Amino acid sequence: MTNAVIFPIAIPLTTAVLLMFCVKSLRAQKMISLVSAGALIAAGAWLVRLVDHEGMQKLDVGNWPAPFGITLVSDMLSALLVLTTSVIALACLLYSFFTIDAKQASMYYYVFFQFLIVGVNGAFTTGDIFNLFVFYEVMLMSSYALLVHGGTKIQLQETMKYMVINVFSSALFVIAVGYLYAVTGTLNMAHLAVRISGAENTAVLTVICLLFLIVFGLKGALFPFYVWMPGAYSAPPAAVLALFGGLLTKVGVYSILRTFSLIFRQDVGYTHTILAWLAIATVVFGVIGAVAYRDMRQIAIYNIVAAIGVMAFGISLMTEESMEGTIFYLLQDMVMKTALFFIVGAIAYVAGTNQLGRFSGLLGSYPLLGWAVFLSALALGGIPPFSGFIGKALIIRAAFEKGQLLFALVVLLSSLLVLYSVMKIFIQSCWGEARGYEQKRVVPLYVPIVALLSLAVLYGVGAEFVRPYIAQAAATLVDPSMYIESVLKE
Repeated sequence: MTNAVIFPIAIPLTTAVLLMFCVKSLRAQKMISLVSAGALIAAGAWLVRLVDHEGMQKLDVGNWPAPFGITLVSDMLSALLVLTTSVIALACLLYSFFTIDAKQASMYYYVFFQFLIVGVNGAFTTGDIFNLFVFYEVMLMSSYALLVHGGTKIQLQETMKYMVINVFSSALFVIAVGYLYAVTGTLNMAHLAVRISGAENTAVLTVICLLFLIVFGLKGALFPFYVWMPGAYSAPPAAVLALFGGLLTKVGVYSILRTFSLIFRQDVGYTHTILAWLAIATVVFGVIGAVAYRDMRQIAIYNIVAAIGVMAFGISLMTEESMEGTIFYLLQDMVMKTALFFIVGAIAYVAGTNQLGRFSGLLGSYPLLGWAVFLSALALGGIPPFSGFIGKALIIRAAFEKGQLLFALVVLLSSLLVLYSVMKIFIQSCWGEARGYEQKRVVPLYVPIVALLSLAVLYGVGAEFVRPYIAQAAATLVDPSMYIESVLKE
C-alpha cells in the first residue's frame, strides 16, 4: 500500500482550495497553478516509476480493505494516463496565462481548472465503479463552469444542451450501477470481475454491460452519442477547448477500456461485436464531418470523433496487440488533440475567424504556426515516424489477424481522410497571398504548442523506449487476474 496513488488527486484538490482565497490576484493564481502543475508532473512520473519497479500500486482509503472500502488503484495504464494528463494540464495552463484575462480569471477559472483535473485523475485511479461515477460528476461540474466561462450567448446556449445530455447520462449511470450491484452485490471493479466470471445469469449482465456502453458512449462521444460535441465544443475559449479535447472524451474511452477488459468479459462475442460496429460508424461519421467542414474548430472536433472510433475498435478486438495499439494511440491522441486546438486557437486569434477561405498566407508572417499545422497533419494522419502511426499500425495488424479485413480497411482509409482534413487547414490558411489577418504577438502561444509537438515527435521516434511501458499496461488488460490479485490481496 502506498500514498503515491492519491497525490494526483490531492495536489490539484489542494491547489483548488488555495486558489479560492486569491481569486483577486492574477499573479498569485498563476504562480500557485504553475507550481502545482510541476508537482503534478513529478507525482505522475514517480507513480509510473513505482509501478514499473514495484508493480501495481493500491491505497485502501481509511484502511478499509477491498472490496469493502474505497480503493484507489494505479496499474501502468492508470499511471501513464495520469502522467499524460499532468503534462496536458501544464500546457493548458501556459496557454491560459496568455489567453485568459484578469476578469475571467477572477471568476474562479483556475479553481474550476484544478477541480476538472481532480475529476480526470480520480476517474483514472479509482478502483470501484461507484466512485468512477463520483469523479465523473466532479469533472462534469467543473466542465459546466469552464464551458460557460465568458458568458456569451452561444456559450450559455451550448452549456444548457451539454448539461441536459450529461444529466441524462449521469442518471443512466446511476441506474446501471444500481442494477449491477443488485446482481453482483459489489461495486469494487476487481471483485466485480470475480463475481461476474462465475455468474450464471449472463443475459442480465449483458444488458447491464450495454447500459454502461451507452453511458460511456455519451461521455466519450461514440456514435451515435457524439451529436452533443460539435456544438458544445465550439463555444468555449481555446484554452478550455484544448483541455476538453485532450482529456474529457478520453475518460470515456478509458472507462470502456477498463470495464470491457476487466468486468464485462462474460459475452465478448456479442458485446464487443456491438462495440466494433459502433466504433467503425464513429470513425466514418467523424472523418465525414472533418472533411466536410470549413470551420477549423469543427474540423478538429470531428477529428476527435474519428479518433474515438479508432480507439474503441482497438478495444473491441481484445488482443494484446490491439490493446497495445489502443493505449499507444490514446496517449498520443491526448497530446496531439490538445496541440491541434492550441494551433487552431492561435490561428483564429491572428485571423479573427475560424472560417477557412477568409484569410491566407500565414506562413510568411507566422512560419512556426504554419509548420506546426503541417506537423500536426502528419502526426494525426498516422504518417511514420510520427506518433500516430504506431498505434494505428498495431490496431490494424490485430484486426487483420482476427479476420476483420473490412473494418481494418476503414480505419486505414480514415487515416488518409484525417490527413486531408488537417492539410486543408494548412493549405488554405498558410499558403497564398497574405490577407485577412493582423500582426499580433503570438510568441507566448508557441511555448505549449512547440512543447507538445516535440513530445509527440519524441513519442513516435522513441517508441522502442516507450513500448515496454505500453506492453506492461496492455498485459494487465488482456490478463485481468494480475489486477484482481493485486487489489483483493490482503
